[in-house]
Amino acid sequence: MDFNQFKQELDAVIDWLRKEYQSIRTGMASPAVLDNVSVDSYGAQMPLMQVASVSIEGAKSLFVSPYDKSQMKQIEKAIIDANLGVSVVGSDTGVRVSFPDLTAERREMLGKLAKEKLEDARVSIRQERDKIWNDIQQKEKDGEITEDERYSFKEDMEEIVKDYNKKAEEIYNLKEEEIKN
Repeated sequence: MDFNQFKQELDAVIDWLRKEYQSIRTGMASPAVLDNVSVDSYGAQMPLMQVASVSIEGAKSLFVSPYDKSQMKQIEKAIIDANLGVSVVGSDTGVRVSFPDLTAERREMLGKLAKEKLEDARVSIRQERDKIWNDIQQKEKDGEITEDERYSFKEDMEEIVKDYNKKAEEIYNLKEEEIKN
């Protein structure tokens, strides 16, 4: 049984989890926080990264420079509307995004959000596991593999799932530590 496609699907789940965690703000200025911000640009919703450049100004601030200065107000509004818990100040050259210190309440909320993302990843991993398990069972019914091979493949599959769940847990633990500090 070739588990390469299965591993690719699980890699995609892990990549998704990493990306989701990048967008959770933990007090440090990171351009990834603005990845999900969409700007109303000439009547269409565009990702912020397509209408402006984002640079890190310091440990707790970013500077957003629009490619078209007439877009300044839309960019400012989009960042405010994204409700990221940041302060936004417009100037004549761009938009400064400042990251305030996290309150205990906000840290707790971010911790819960991180836990939800971990659970979403676990659900996706289980769904992929179920697809492979159904495939293995079907192959046994069709006579393509023996009962012993089915048990062997199941053990291999469960080992892979265990490894990926462990990876997801490690990523979560790192994010949880980041949120607490």
